[in-house]
Amino acid sequence: MSSPPGAIPLTAAGPLRNFSTFFYRRSNLYLLLLLVPPLLWLGTVYLGTLFALLTQSIYSIDEFTAQIVRKPTLATYEQLLTQPANLDIVVRTLSMAVGVTIAAAIIAFPIANYMVRYASARAKAVFYVAILVPMWTSYLVKVYAWRLILAKEGILSWFVNAIHAQGALDAILELPAIGGPSLASSYIGMFIVFVYMWLPYMILPIAAALERVPASLLQASADLGARPATTFRTVIFPLAMPGLAAGSVFTFSLTLGDYIIPSIVGAPGYFIGMMVYQQQGTAGNIPLAAAFSVVPIVLIALYLAFVKRLGAFDAL
Repeated sequence: MSSPPGAIPLTAAGPLRNFSTFFYRRSNLYLLLLLVPPLLWLGTVYLGTLFALLTQSIYSIDEFTAQIVRKPTLATYEQLLTQPANLDIVVRTLSMAVGVTIAAAIIAFPIANYMVRYASARAKAVFYVAILVPMWTSYLVKVYAWRLILAKEGILSWFVNAIHAQGALDAILELPAIGGPSLASSYIGMFIVFVYMWLPYMILPIAAALERVPASLLQASADLGARPATTFRTVIFPLAMPGLAAGSVFTFSLTLGDYIIPSIVGAPGYFIGMMVYQQQGTAGNIPLAAAFSVVPIVLIALYLAFVKRLGAFDAL
């Protein structure tokens, strides 16, 4: 009797069945074999190169020959922590990361709350598409597009002139420390671009957290006489805190390590990512670049320890 077309030959069915049964009965071994390739890739390519970079931070560079002195020392960290210029870079980057995180949370929460609580199914789908589509666009295209938008002759300046608010914009640009010749050459413009870039990463975790808030809790709060503001403060916001904390992990860490946006948009002034790129590339000071790389790692580790208490990992 001939086998139907495409069927596994009987001679091969036995070994194949035994092979499948072997791994079915040993699920842990099967899981381990599946995880070995990505773990090897993560361990050798990512963690290995990261460890090799961080190892350079305990070396120093000879100021006369510009050669790396491969003797363990803390001189590079002393240079990082004692020179005012280096401390200014750390403070500037940290301040921007905190400001972007707070602004993204303030903007994202009402959007996510409306999506979950008030939007119809079709409107919710439109919201999700509108949030996700910009994430599929080239990162560099978006940054350069914002540079054109924020330029002195850009569309934003035209709109400000159209509503007769040029005086207010000029007053903002004249503010010390954050102003500049134009929005494209100021820390305000850089802040706007950062918020735009990372806003979807804040909206989506908050929306996911709000989706898990039972409607019965809101009804119970209303039945007990709580006003909408009280319900938001005592019910919605505490339950959405894990999503807010999860979104802040993205916005904080991405701002802390970015070097492309500060290089294209904003006032002159180094950020940590720019300093790492410049020191290991143009300057050739790999120990100092590695020491600067340790700063965001430490800051993000401390921040993760903080948001873990808020349940951020439960909402990721």
